Amino acid sequence: QVQLVESGGGLVQPGGSLRLSCAASGFTLDYYAIGWFRQVPEKGREGVSCISSSDAITYYVDSVEGRFTISRDNARNTVYLQMNSLKPEDTAVYYCATVRKTTCPPTIGQYDYWGQGTQVTVSS
Repeated sequence: QVQLVESGGGLVQPGGSLRLSCAASGFTLDYYAIGWFRQVPEKGREGVSCISSSDAITYYVDSVEGRFTISRDNARNTVYLQMNSLKPEDTAVYYCATVRKTTCPPTIGQYDYWGQGTQVTVSS
């Protein structure tokens, strides 16, 4: 059974850092692209970052470029999102998702499996 489990969320002050983890089970992450998304109440889910499989090409939404870093550890079957210089507007539930492709898809609807989400709150 394919499963993704996010962890690492929490409460952090503006300017602080968090590292989110997305642990996969039931399949091998090596061959699939993984994306991170976030959602706030009454808004749609926003793509934050994505990393392709073999060549590890990364993508970021403009609002997090230079502050967030996505990486993958295939030996641990885990993908990470390092978030630095956090801002209040980064507050959201963060989700990871995978697609049965090696490259990052252009639309959110193409992702096949989703985790349950982890809350990130940036507040003083």
